Amino acid sequence: MKKSLAFAAVALMALAAPLTAQAHRQWILPSSTVLSGNDAWIGVDGGISNGVFIADHAAMRLDNIRVTGPDGVTVVETANPQVGKYRSTFDVHLAQPGTYRIANNNLGVMATWTANGETGRYRGPAAGLQAAVPAGATNVVSAPNATRLETFVTLGDATTEVFKPSGEGIEFVPTTHPNDLVEGEAATFQFLRDGKPYADAEVTIARGGTRYRNNPEEITTKTDADGKFTVTWPAAGMYWVNTTWRDPAAPAGMGRGGPPVASASYVAVLEVLP
Repeated sequence: MKKSLAFAAVALMALAAPLTAQAHRQWILPSSTVLSGNDAWIGVDGGISNGVFIADHAAMRLDNIRVTGPDGVTVVETANPQVGKYRSTFDVHLAQPGTYRIANNNLGVMATWTANGETGRYRGPAAGLQAAVPAGATNVVSAPNATRLETFVTLGDATTEVFKPSGEGIEFVPTTHPNDLVEGEAATFQFLRDGKPYADAEVTIARGGTRYRNNPEEITTKTDADGKFTVTWPAAGMYWVNTTWRDPAAPAGMGRGGPPVASASYVAVLEVLP
């Protein structure tokens, strides 16, 4: 695959605090992202940790793992799933050429209510909310919540069908193919929120391997009016790319143990090659 196509980046803006000072971060880490031939297998790890790609806090649940084939429609079954103390793992069989999306997405609603003097809570698909709220409940508050955690793997020639947006939550629409990223080269990506450009979104870019260097090398930038950002990769490695959204009209502090607030988040795990 031609490596002159790079991946994302507005000028490197500012180094943030070390990853260990941040909230826990979720990640999925493929054993390979670019493969040749017409048939291959990869292994995938998943975890929740302080430093990205360092299994030191909790394993990832595999209930919502979904692998989409190169046609953008076919669901590929995972194999050999295991959940350990600090990480989960599973295998994926790439049986046809093209680009696959491996995702752990949660798209639904959160809700709270009062019934019989106690607070009830729900988090799940919107279709299940009505049945979850007991009859006679008061102070019912619900809000949409969409989280997406994705990585991409290409067997043979790269394809783009898996990047077609659904219009729900924050989604990743690359200008530069995410499996054609090279150290020192620039690439551009776009974020959409509910199908529209997510402008002025803060983007965090963190490279793995912090255990072996003193500088966390974390980058922050913002999307432009079209929801796009460009980045020049400073070094080869695996990268964690994140942006979030929270309803700006929600009162400060709302959602922390109280009524839910509409929110969305997105994480892409990308490999940059030398």
